[in-house]
Amino acid sequence: MGLFNKTKATTLTAAEVSALWLQYMGDSMAICVYKYFLTIVENKEIKPILEYALQLAESHISKITDFLKSANFQIPIGFTDNDVNVNAPRLFSDQFLLFYSYIMTIHGLTAYSLAISNTERQDIQNYFFDCTASSKELFQKIVELSKNQPKYTSVPSIPSPHGAKFMESPGFISNLIGDKRPLNSSEISTLFFNSTKTGFITSLSLAFSQVAVREDVRNFMLKNVKLAGKDAESFDAILQQDRLPIPAKWDDEITDSTVSPFSDKLIMFHAAFLVNAALTYYGASLGSSLRSDLIVTYSKVFTHAMEAGAISFNIMVKHGWMEKQPEAMDR
Repeated sequence: MGLFNKTKATTLTAAEVSALWLQYMGDSMAICVYKYFLTIVENKEIKPILEYALQLAESHISKITDFLKSANFQIPIGFTDNDVNVNAPRLFSDQFLLFYSYIMTIHGLTAYSLAISNTERQDIQNYFFDCTASSKELFQKIVELSKNQPKYTSVPSIPSPHGAKFMESPGFISNLIGDKRPLNSSEISTLFFNSTKTGFITSLSLAFSQVAVREDVRNFMLKNVKLAGKDAESFDAILQQDRLPIPAKWDDEITDSTVSPFSDKLIMFHAAFLVNAALTYYGASLGSSLRSDLIVTYSKVFTHAMEAGAISFNIMVKHGWMEKQPEAMDR
């Protein structure tokens, strides 16, 4: 019985391995990114946030290594000091470093909540609860500081309704004949955040296209700039029809440097990570949108993300950069 308990305590389900493995890959990448950020940052208020983000990523790597080793799983290679050049010139403004941290912390919080709901071992649940708590602290610091930055754009406000109201039609028919109802609060929120996140992909891809060494990586980044840029514009156009504010754009926060701070492998992994995240939030947004023009828009951007995902996968496999997750036994 004692042996069974010991085995059970160190065994990992496929969901637990997946959550830990993917987090290891993401955090080993984050360590490279934040080491570079800390060599270029000048703003004294932004620097402590970057230091805290680096500290969290390093502590996660240590804990995940313990979990995987105790269950006799191989530790991923992930990303190392070979994937970062901390002496590269400035590629991003300080404001962009804060914006980067904002978007990536949102992705982290989403991943941790999913990991908690998919894990069975209490020690791993507690670990992801701790990740959530520390990321919540980081996120709140980022948002408070962001409010004082010139490029900060708040989500649009809407008037308070007087009494309860019910929809008279789903909105599909009226939209087809040109009588569009105004956007509801869910639709405004998803359009605004999707525009923000997709705008982030555009600007980061632009930066990566300037510094990528391999031609296929550079061409993919340029294609991503075009596709993601179109998608962000389509979200903005719908918001502007209702005279609502749109998120700030960040392309002008990228310098003209052509010296890469990161390996092409890291650049491609980062792009693929963001494309996968985009597929998730486009799918969720499609499910909560009732206007026909929104459904058409989300279907288009979902197709663009699928296309980008397929290309990025092929490039990573071609160059031997796609590290395999642990698999089921081949029977």
